[in-house]
Amino acid sequence: MCGIVGYIGTKEKKSVILGGLKELEYRGYDSAGLAVMTDNCGCGSDIAYFKAVGKLENLEKKTANFTSKGFGVAIGHTRWATHGKPTEINAHPHFGEYSFVTHNGIIENYKELKEYLEKQGVKFISQTDTEVVVHMFEYLNRSEKDPFIAFEKTIAKLVGSFAILIITKAAPDKIFFAKNAVPLIVGKSDEDEIIFSSSDAPLIGLAKEAIYLEDGMYGVAQMGEVKIYQQKKLITCTPQLLPADKSYAQKEGYRFFMEKEIYEQSQVASETLMGRIKYNKINLEEINSQIFDDIDEIVLCACGTSYHAALAASYLFERIAKIRAKVETASEFRYRDPVLNKNSLFVVISQSGETADTLEALKIAKNAGLKTLAICNVDNSSIVRLARNVLLTRAGIEKGVASTKAFATQVLTLWMVVLYIAQIRKTIDDETLHSEIKALLHIPQVLNIPDGLHEKIHRMSKHYLHGHGFFFIGRDIFYPLALEGALKLKEISYLHAEGYASGEMKHGPIALVDEGLFTVALLPQNVLYEKTKSNVEEIAARDGYVLTLSPLEFELSDDFIKTSKQNHAMSEFFEMMVALQLLALEISIRLGNDVDMPRNLAKSVTVE
Repeated sequence: MCGIVGYIGTKEKKSVILGGLKELEYRGYDSAGLAVMTDNCGCGSDIAYFKAVGKLENLEKKTANFTSKGFGVAIGHTRWATHGKPTEINAHPHFGEYSFVTHNGIIENYKELKEYLEKQGVKFISQTDTEVVVHMFEYLNRSEKDPFIAFEKTIAKLVGSFAILIITKAAPDKIFFAKNAVPLIVGKSDEDEIIFSSSDAPLIGLAKEAIYLEDGMYGVAQMGEVKIYQQKKLITCTPQLLPADKSYAQKEGYRFFMEKEIYEQSQVASETLMGRIKYNKINLEEINSQIFDDIDEIVLCACGTSYHAALAASYLFERIAKIRAKVETASEFRYRDPVLNKNSLFVVISQSGETADTLEALKIAKNAGLKTLAICNVDNSSIVRLARNVLLTRAGIEKGVASTKAFATQVLTLWMVVLYIAQIRKTIDDETLHSEIKALLHIPQVLNIPDGLHEKIHRMSKHYLHGHGFFFIGRDIFYPLALEGALKLKEISYLHAEGYASGEMKHGPIALVDEGLFTVALLPQNVLYEKTKSNVEEIAARDGYVLTLSPLEFELSDDFIKTSKQNHAMSEFFEMMVALQLLALEISIRLGNDVDMPRNLAKSVTVE
């Protein structure tokens, strides 16, 4: 996830862009840049640009002596890397001979477009997918001689997600824009200035109303005028009043960042999958497929939420890829003097890429000569730099300390690795593979929160503020989900909660069951339904208070969340995951806790 800003007007353009980027820095802080086009000297339009790696303050220092008085256009970007390391060359804006572009999203077919342009003699300097946009625009403008038509034809060639702003000397008073699958908003001030942004906050104070562009919209803006097109037809859009509170705008109307991030999971799941499924096959171009040669074991190593993602994946590795999988807690692994198998693939999982225990475990594996793979959300983090092979989860910035979308994208990414290995090892037939891929592609839809669910959980949550604790129970892959549901509740509500494999209840924990103990039972239709149902009945028989999540009615439940009837267990997994996240959120809010910054916890655990 990145942030983009654009401006057309007479104010100091550097100040407007930097101010907007400050409001968007939560969307990306690997690098930042801006480009400003003015006619300060009366000798024609000129574009000045600046880029800096790291936080926005580094860009501010670089532009300290730059001013941009009078009328002009400008664009800016704060980056969360998906293609290419965080370097100045890879930072936005990217440029051609006379044009600059900023882009949020992923161009899935950039390699094909790049190869085509290189055959036409176009030279590339970055590792990013974005650079193809500006070069394609200038290439098409050679023949079209009309920058808007060239832009229209450029975006027609793009596959993937994008919010794009282009400024060009070929149209020095204009900004060309396009939106698909990622946010882009355009506002207009009382002085006819035009302001673009990825969220509301940078517009507040500059514009009173804005148009929230829909997918497939594109157009051209100049002072006092915005023309918006869809399917090559000029359309009229009704502006909406902007919120008055910048912090509210950053959260896009949600009460907490965690709540916003729960609702973002459908979008980020789409970005996780983009470009990795082609021709009904899993296509992981980022990694060297030779790391899967001659391995007879997968070792997954992680902490906390990432450990739960690893545990869920271990079931899939053995069931689908037919390869032995074991899961290690990184904080224990590093001190155990482990016996390592040279034919293991060592997979580390971390949201931040800076988790100290996981990083040290990776070092042990590398020093022992094992093949390594990192599943991570932060490019150029310590774990990413150390691992031989990396798959980025593309979850974007996660500000809530309690991980939500990070967990979802980790499980999705690991599921793809499972299927990729199954393809290589030929442990899956074409029909089953196609069924798995169909289920994968359905997950973004599953992650859309249905009408009424959040309100139901909000009303239900008042029942769970007292008592002496929670059991979260499930079988198979729903056991790791039970662990994760319990962890979410512990992290933000400070209530005692434990996750258990359902069949383990009668081996001790059931002794705690009474009317003051809440049990959250995951009862999927597609995985061991009757077995799990029997375990829940044992709890109900002992007066335990039971909340059941299931697509099938369960008459012994005290509370019931009806999930959809799905054809695949993983669809049920992700649907129940969202419900558990919302339950933890609503209980915590009722208790008056700071959901985004729970006590005693940090987002990235960089010490032991």
